[in-house]
Amino acid sequence: MPDTNPIDPVLLDRLAEVAIKVGLQLQEGQDLVLTAPLAALPLVRRIAEHAYKAGAGIVQPIFSDEEITLARYRNAHDLSFDRAADWLFEGMGKAFGANAARLAISAENPMLLAGQDVEKVSRANRATSRAYKPALEKITGFDINWNIVSYPNPSWARLVFPDDPEAVAVKKLATAIFAASRVDVDDPIGAWSAHNARLKDRWTWLNGQAFSALHYTGPGTDLTIGLADGHRWKGGASEAKNGITCNPNIPTEEVFTTPHKDRVSGTVRSTKPLSHNGTLITDIAVKFEMGRIVEAHATKGADVFNKLLDTDEGARRIGEVALVPHSSPISQSGILFYNTLFDENAASHIALGQCYADCFIGGTKLTQDEIASRGGNSSLIHVDWMIGSGEIDIDGIGADGSRTAVMRKGEWA
Repeated sequence: MPDTNPIDPVLLDRLAEVAIKVGLQLQEGQDLVLTAPLAALPLVRRIAEHAYKAGAGIVQPIFSDEEITLARYRNAHDLSFDRAADWLFEGMGKAFGANAARLAISAENPMLLAGQDVEKVSRANRATSRAYKPALEKITGFDINWNIVSYPNPSWARLVFPDDPEAVAVKKLATAIFAASRVDVDDPIGAWSAHNARLKDRWTWLNGQAFSALHYTGPGTDLTIGLADGHRWKGGASEAKNGITCNPNIPTEEVFTTPHKDRVSGTVRSTKPLSHNGTLITDIAVKFEMGRIVEAHATKGADVFNKLLDTDEGARRIGEVALVPHSSPISQSGILFYNTLFDENAASHIALGQCYADCFIGGTKLTQDEIASRGGNSSLIHVDWMIGSGEIDIDGIGADGSRTAVMRKGEWA
């Protein structure tokens, strides 16, 4: 009988191998904490196989299920939405503290919670964020090697390709994921090595420039982003505090750093929709004063966006600024993935909320207070949204006020 599997098993196996050998560079004896939707079980099994071949101690998967998630919103009593599985996140934090690696498979239906009570979704997310923050700080502080990859969940595929039968949609999404993840070539590990070298050239140049700010201009955008004191640019492969060099995001096309939470001013408009908590938020337009969003608008999903901004004090400030050329492969694919891991690599973007401690010179040795004193933002959230396009120009501003072209019409200058 002909093979009817819409997901190429050879390329799926390559993705699993890349996740372990490039994404994590998992070490002999190291444990692995892995989270995934139940639909991604075929990839989880292959990742476990490659992890154990690499010498993993224990591979511990933690699964979620879309129907169980929906059952909560349809049936749970009101008090449920102010609670989270603290004990689970405490265990994850303990594992990370013992040098376990972290791998997440991003495959959820981005619109799963569309139609559910917005207030309940917001409350549940706040509770989860509070419970997860101690463990999350091990990741944002880059204490351990961690990685995110994706799997073509049928419910996600149907959203991205709504006009196709499910099997065709899954095959199209799988093909796009494999291409963006650089596993559809004969030597994926070599391809990643070359790509990381190109990204390193970009962030090395930016670090040499030592800009104090970036100035963005384009339709609906006149934005100045001051950069944190002692910031450093990164991208692609990076060394964690535990000494392991990993690629946190697969795919990735960005170089990024930490802005100063108090030195952002002007207006900016989103260039792609933001999919958040089951809502597609479109045409975001905000105004910053002294680092804080003081006005926010969206043509669709404005209520969800404003609830996001009200998560905590740091949610109205930005914790990351990232540069991505308009010609990136994900941008050129023309696909809206409804998934930040992919969509953020189609355009330059900013992230509301928590900063990355490792985007400072000597950041691996800084305390939280020292990071804050240099301008690093703190928040329960970290949400990227896209502000780059083929119409955006970016200038780097030196400490003396001099200007250097960084991007013109969305491309490296």
